[in-house]
This record gives sequence, C-alpha cells and structure tokens, in this order.
Amino acid sequence: MKVGAAFIPRRLQNPIDRMTRKQSGRRTLTRSDRKRGRYIAARPAEDITSDIAFDATIRAAAPHQKHRTKKRVAFAIRPSDLFRKVRIRKASNLILFVVDASWSMAVAERMSATKGAILSLLNDAYQRRDRVGLVVFQKDRALTVLPPTNSIHLAQHALADIPVGGKTPLSAGLTLALETFSKEKLSHPEVLPLMVLLTDGAGNVSMGDLPPQEEAMLVADRLRKNEIRAVVINMEHAAFDQGLASSVAERLGAPCYTLHELKAEHLYHTVRQETEVPSG
Repeated sequence: MKVGAAFIPRRLQNPIDRMTRKQSGRRTLTRSDRKRGRYIAARPAEDITSDIAFDATIRAAAPHQKHRTKKRVAFAIRPSDLFRKVRIRKASNLILFVVDASWSMAVAERMSATKGAILSLLNDAYQRRDRVGLVVFQKDRALTVLPPTNSIHLAQHALADIPVGGKTPLSAGLTLALETFSKEKLSHPEVLPLMVLLTDGAGNVSMGDLPPQEEAMLVADRLRKNEIRAVVINMEHAAFDQGLASSVAERLGAPCYTLHELKAEHLYHTVRQETEVPSG
C-alpha cells in the first residue's frame, strides 16, 4: 500500500499548554512547577512558597503599608500578600494515530494519508524530541504497528506492510491506545499526549459482553478521565454519516473533523493545529 507524499513542514510557534509539568521537554510551551524556566506571570502563593515572585508580592503589600504595624521593618509583608512565579518550559509531544483498518472502500486512501502524515511529522520532530506512533484496529484485535518513536527509518520499515480488512473492533483500538499512553507516561512523564483517531465510529466487535458501541464509549470515557487529548477524523461519507464518530468525539471531549480531501498534508496540518491549542 502506497504512502502519502511526505514533505518538510514549516515550524509552528505554539501557545502555552496550561498543564503544569515537572520535567522539561523540547517543543510545546508548558507550565513548569520547577524553579527553572522563564518567569512569565504570578499567582497567589496559597500554600506553595518555594518560588516567590517578589515583584508581585511587593505590589500586593504596598497599598496596605499605612495600616500595618511595622516592628523594626521598613516594609511589612503578610502571608496573604505572597505571590509565586508562573514559569514556562518546552515540552515534547507524543502523537498516537489510532486508525480503523477494517474493510472499506476508503481504507487504502486512509492508510496512505496516515503514513504520509506520520513521516511528515517525524521530519518535523526529529530534532525536537517529539515522537509519533501508530495503532491500527481490524478484525477482532488492535495492533501496535509503530511504537512511539522519533526515528524516520524505523517508521518507514514499520509502515511498509499494514494488515487491513475485516470488522471494526473500535473498543480494542481505544484500549490499546490507553495502554500505550499509560506505559509512555511512566518513562516520559513530561510528554504531552495527543490521540488522532481515524474512524467512522461504527464499532461492531466487542472485547467482552457489552454491545460494541457501549463498550467503545466506556473506553472513551477512560481516555478522557486520564486527560488524554484527542482529535477525531470522521471517515464516514457525508451521505451515510449517522453521527457515530461525533458521538465518540463527544465522549472523548475531542473535536471531530471531516477532511474535505484526505491527504497527508491535510491530516498533518489538522494534527499540528491541535498541538497549538492549550490543554489542561
């Protein structure tokens, strides 16, 4: 199966991710609770007094000096005046494509665009420590075709032959995605996760006793509870769309897009736009 044409992407300047992280990364700006990083703002310290913003603290205390008793000090500061620093550092992204590889007329187009987008993202990410992975689901199971990597050569080898055909085990695909993110979080806790789900949302195979759609929705709830950011690409033809992909997106707390023309470049830019949106 051919790979959609890869290209050299332009660099994107991302706004600040609103989650606070303990370790540094390389690409997306994110808040840090360490005493390193660029000081950009201040907020009330409350019980956190390890990184005091002295300028903001003095500004908060200044209007009250006339009314405060000063014992051998020129300037009286109370605990309620304390502000702490808000710092930012760069964090890397983990972008996991989760692709419906069940039989359909569009499966070849879907795989071609996904492969091209992955290689393009890796071209962009090689020096920035971003990583990309691929999970496919078809028949009665989900497979990790490409474990999270920043290696273009490894990706080219892994993407050469992907199984397609059969039914749609949507819940299995979502479950494997959750397991992948959970495993990666242990070894790379600073990474910003993003799942890109390409599907029509019509799961028809269960892992257990629940109906396929109900089971898939429950797994989607678990992904959202674990704060996994997601974007859904609706692969159903507009004339036959029953809103199933939109329902999955809603349970994930994710936007749902229908690409006018499924090409690697369009899919790449959709993913990169999502990495620009602050999370948290």
